[in-house]
Amino acid sequence: MQQTLWFAAAVVIALGVGLAQDSTDQAVNQGKAKGSKGTNAARGTNARGRGAPRDPTQSPASTPEPKTVTPQTYPAEQVQAGEQRFVAQCGFCHGRDAGGGETGPDLMRSELVAQDLRGDKIAPLLKQGRAGQGMPAFDLSDADVNAIVAFIHDQKTKSEALGGGRRSVDASDFATGDASAGRAYFNGAGGCSGCHSTTGDLEGIATRYRGLALLERMLYPTAGRPAPARPKATVTLASGETISGTLASQDEFTIVIRDASGDRQMFEKKLVQYKIDDPMSAHFDQLGKYTDADMHNVYAFLDTLK
Repeated sequence: MQQTLWFAAAVVIALGVGLAQDSTDQAVNQGKAKGSKGTNAARGTNARGRGAPRDPTQSPASTPEPKTVTPQTYPAEQVQAGEQRFVAQCGFCHGRDAGGGETGPDLMRSELVAQDLRGDKIAPLLKQGRAGQGMPAFDLSDADVNAIVAFIHDQKTKSEALGGGRRSVDASDFATGDASAGRAYFNGAGGCSGCHSTTGDLEGIATRYRGLALLERMLYPTAGRPAPARPKATVTLASGETISGTLASQDEFTIVIRDASGDRQMFEKKLVQYKIDDPMSAHFDQLGKYTDADMHNVYAFLDTLK
C-alpha cells in the first residue's frame, strides 16, 4: 500500500511540475522576446526547441470535446442492448464506457461521433473498419449496429452533460524534460543501465507505452505487459539445507515460495533465514532518490526509445 501511495504521489508531482515548467518557460521566453528580437522566444520557439510554449491550462487532454451537431435520443432498451454489444465487440480497445481504452481513442472526443446522425457515419465505419489504424470490420446485423450507435450517442450525451472536459493526461503534458540529461542520469547516477539496456529490454519502449503509461512503467513497473518477473527467494533451514524458488507471498510471520517442482512451501520466518531477490526493489528505492528534474529527464530519455 505504501509503495502504491508513493507512485500516486510521484505521478501527481510529475504532472504538476511538468505543467509548472511549461508555465515558467513561457514566462521566461516572453521576457526574452521583449528584450531581444533575435531570441528563440521572439521567433516563437522555446529553449528546448519544441515550438511556442503551450499554455499549461490548454493541455490537449483538457480541450473540450466536440459537441454533438444533432442531439438525439434512443429507447432505453436499445441503449442497454448496445452497451452489451459494444462491450463485447469494442470495449477492449475503446473502453467499456467508450471513453478510451488500451489501444483505442476516446470516442467522446471523436469528430465523427459528434457529426453522426443516427448511424450515418458510425455504421459504415463499423462495417468497413479502418485497417490502416488497426480497427477491423465487424460482421454485425443492422439491429446490432443501431444498438451500438444508440449506446455511443447515449454515452456522448452523458459526457457532454458533465462539462469537465479532461478524462486523461495527454502525453505532451509530460514533455518537459531534457533527454540528454536523462541519458546521463540513466547511465550514471541513477544506475539504471546496471539492469536495463536501451538495445535490449527497453528497445522500442516508447512505442509500447506513451504518456502516463510510460511514466507508470518507469516509476512503478509492477503492472502492464509483459509482467515483471516474480521475486526469487532462498530459505535456509536450521539444518543448513537451502530451498530456492519463486516468492509466492509473505507476511509478517511467514514466507511462501514455489520451488522448482512447482510445489508451494511455507516457512515461519522466526525459524529460518531467508533472502529475497526482487528486481523491482530498485525502482521502489529510486522513488525516494529522484529529484523532479531527474524524473522528467529520465522520462524524456525513455520517450526517445522508439
